[in-house]
Amino acid sequence: MEARATAKYVRISPRKVNIVLDLIRGKDVKEAFTILKFTPKAASGIIEKVLKSAVANAENNHEMDVDSLYIGETYANQGPTLKRYQPHAQGRAFRINKRTSHVTVVVKER
Repeated sequence: MEARATAKYVRISPRKVNIVLDLIRGKDVKEAFTILKFTPKAASGIIEKVLKSAVANAENNHEMDVDSLYIGETYANQGPTLKRYQPHAQGRAFRINKRTSHVTVVVKER
């Protein structure tokens, strides 16, 4: 049995999100919340929100025991990229890619 939650179009690069996701993959839910609380990365707040949603889905929709949950899968897929231009010297323009992510957390019962 598994429950999942997804946050789509999050304005942070998937590369930055995956660094934090690697820290919590395979851990118990309580331990993962502790790790996210003390990780000084912008992605940790976003992932914490998605993890809370996945735990709530497991409890309310699938009647799973919250104390026996662990993180089965975590991944951040690339969403659409916002393309912006910044003026540079001698009339040139440099492109800035503002990347987005689709963050997914799957919790499973032991």
